[in-house]
Amino acid sequence: MLINSLISEKTFNEWAPERLKAISQQFDSSPPHDLIRWGSEIFGADLVMATGFGPEGIVLLHILAQIAPQTTVFYLDTDLLFPETYELRDKLEKRLGLRFTRVRGELSLNDQARRHEPELWAKQPDRCCRLRKVEPLRRFLSDKRAWITAIRRDQTAARANADLVEWDLTNQLVKINPLAGWTSKQVWTYLLEHGLPYNPLHDRGYPSLGCWPCTHAVLPGADPRSGRWAGHTKTECGIHLQLPPESPAA
Repeated sequence: MLINSLISEKTFNEWAPERLKAISQQFDSSPPHDLIRWGSEIFGADLVMATGFGPEGIVLLHILAQIAPQTTVFYLDTDLLFPETYELRDKLEKRLGLRFTRVRGELSLNDQARRHEPELWAKQPDRCCRLRKVEPLRRFLSDKRAWITAIRRDQTAARANADLVEWDLTNQLVKINPLAGWTSKQVWTYLLEHGLPYNPLHDRGYPSLGCWPCTHAVLPGADPRSGRWAGHTKTECGIHLQLPPESPAA
């Protein structure tokens, strides 16, 4: 435990907030390509990218395939993703020549129902997200030095202050957000200009996609995230909430 603590402290000091802030400012007016190239050159095989196969993620996958195709790209498979999401995954593998690493929780859906309760997502969505997304993510990132995400500042209040490069307190590594300053319009312009495949559910009233039991279509003009966890105050699955490593993320 002491050794791990010393390693974490050394890594944190190496990537002090002041240094990360300066790096973010350096890339503030640069295209995401430059930041991804920097991350690949600095972290090499210790850099990974997370994707949920949303529009933002597809933009980054397209860039990554050109700049650093050897980078490990992973997705959190909750066993509750839409069929269309799995189909999109396969299309992207063929189109971009990337291979996606599947990361799963330790409990099957049946085991989760027996150990906790059936349809846990409907009654305790925070706990369900923790078991099926947050904890698997922490385990996967435990030996990595940096990860790339596709979050944007204008998606949720919790992401409003995201920097292009920042320290991930929860997972204890550098977090790179190349599209933090992009708008939805920029994302879709890029997708359409490059003829990239995207989830057909976006054309059916689902601007934000997660697990099928917790994702619903929204009316035109509604908050894009309002279809996630409808009926709950929850707005984040938890993987982008900055919590101390020892705290239970929700």
